Amino acid sequence: MLERVQKELQYWLTDPYFDDRTKEELLTIRNDEAEVTDRFYRDLAFGTGGLRGVVGAGTNRMNIYTVRKATQGLANYINRNGDPKRGVAISYDCRRMSPEFAKETALCLAANGIRVYLSDTLRPVPEESFALRYYHCQAGVEITASHNPPEYNGYKVYWEDGAQITPPHDDGIIADVNAVASYDEVKTMTEEAAVQEGFLSYFGKEIDDAYMEALKTQIIHPDVIRAMADDIRIVYTPFHGTGLVPVTRVLQELGFRHVYVVPEQRDPDPEFTTLTSPNPENPESFELALKLAKEKDADIVLATDPDADRLGVYVKDTKSGEYIGFTGNMSGMLIGEYILRERRLNGTMPENPALVTTIVTTNLAKAVAARYGVHYIEVLTGFKYIGEQIRIFEELHSYHYVFGLEESYGCLPGTHARDKDAPAAVMMLCEAAAFYKQRGLTLWDQMQNIYKEYGYYREAQFSITMKGMEGADKIRLLMERIRSNPPKAFGRWQVEEFRDYASGKVLELVSGKEKETGLPKSNVLYFALSEDAWCCARPSGTEPKIKFYMGVRGTSLTDATAQLEELTKKVRKLAD
Repeated sequence: MLERVQKELQYWLTDPYFDDRTKEELLTIRNDEAEVTDRFYRDLAFGTGGLRGVVGAGTNRMNIYTVRKATQGLANYINRNGDPKRGVAISYDCRRMSPEFAKETALCLAANGIRVYLSDTLRPVPEESFALRYYHCQAGVEITASHNPPEYNGYKVYWEDGAQITPPHDDGIIADVNAVASYDEVKTMTEEAAVQEGFLSYFGKEIDDAYMEALKTQIIHPDVIRAMADDIRIVYTPFHGTGLVPVTRVLQELGFRHVYVVPEQRDPDPEFTTLTSPNPENPESFELALKLAKEKDADIVLATDPDADRLGVYVKDTKSGEYIGFTGNMSGMLIGEYILRERRLNGTMPENPALVTTIVTTNLAKAVAARYGVHYIEVLTGFKYIGEQIRIFEELHSYHYVFGLEESYGCLPGTHARDKDAPAAVMMLCEAAAFYKQRGLTLWDQMQNIYKEYGYYREAQFSITMKGMEGADKIRLLMERIRSNPPKAFGRWQVEEFRDYASGKVLELVSGKEKETGLPKSNVLYFALSEDAWCCARPSGTEPKIKFYMGVRGTSLTDATAQLEELTKKVRKLAD
């Protein structure tokens, strides 16, 4: 291994293909054996979600060379399995090297004879999904590392339906990326030549305007917004990312008059200087927003992650005067329950409506869907599988997608995009806030009403980070250990079903019967437990960690919280 790593390092240090800046960076770490090994022990993996890694020089890093190489594989796949004339839409976020990576992607595709529409500034994930469908593109690329720490960047690939790649295209693109054995195979051209030859153009205001109009078609009660717009106070932070323009614009155009943006986090900043983490799942990330909320007496506090596909929420409890943080399950179901109920009541629910969620999302979704007569579908973890269902519905003329959500702070009302859409979620949550305030309720009041009607569903998760080659091996061995000797109980909770999504098998423990999961193969282990509880283990697809999820249904918030703490302790023993 070490000999191969050193050989690759020398190639990068001596070959004229690599620029001086890259070589200078490598010279500073050439005597650090562990660092050199981590940078060169493998090629940065191109998985079903594309690329994601630390920015830097080396084969296991995000840099212009690994981005070009991945793009050459994508170009090869499009030229064989798609229509290069339809083109590829490319957007990017605020991260280190995002504009450079986007341009390198565009120029490689152009050099391969593929039409390219390149965003003229940073734009969020949902607008990328919208743009590629607006232009009827064959594919799309968003340069982003979502909510990862600042040292990361990534490369998400979308297909013609606007969703991130799913089978068979994900496997085909991965194979073509892996087949690019040498940097000598990678094509590129100058920006000037790409424009002059008609392969490269830029998009901007046209897409922004069309996206805004698409968002606003999802509004259910514009009259309520008009009546209450002056009574709702909203604090918002884009976490230095892409959400500022679309979020503030849609709220302004809807008529909300009191929207306060956290000034310290307003502007794009690849270092996320004011944050320990640009992740709306982390309570500490809301410190500045909550401070401003108290100054402005805000009803709701909203944060979008750097690529604006996730939404974090705090709402004011007028009884205590405190702000209560919502999980992604809570905010998603508050929006989802509002949409399903109000569309049923005002007659705008489509025929054969469907709600789509993932296997690690709250079981509350199933209960709410049943209450409003909406078909309920569970898919694998990852919003791309929710987006895929929209395409399947349209092809089969079976169901009409109404709403989709996943536990990781992402949802999508409507079908204008095929990925998580934080600006749309902000819009719907603010409409709901206006609707409930008109009736004397806060969003926290309504969340409690939902719990009282359906049960007190609570969920949690934890992750164990295991970096590098050794960490990846530990994660593999841990999953194998759980898979080969699955628990039959987690304390008071008996395992009723054990689902191994890698084998595609479900074992019913009481009857001993075995059946198929009905979903694609994936390295996920799921335990359906007694009392409507559950837990799940899966390696992250984008970070060097293994994730554990768990959920319970209690008789009160106190009961559900106690149950969740107890179940979490039992699940943690899986990793011992």
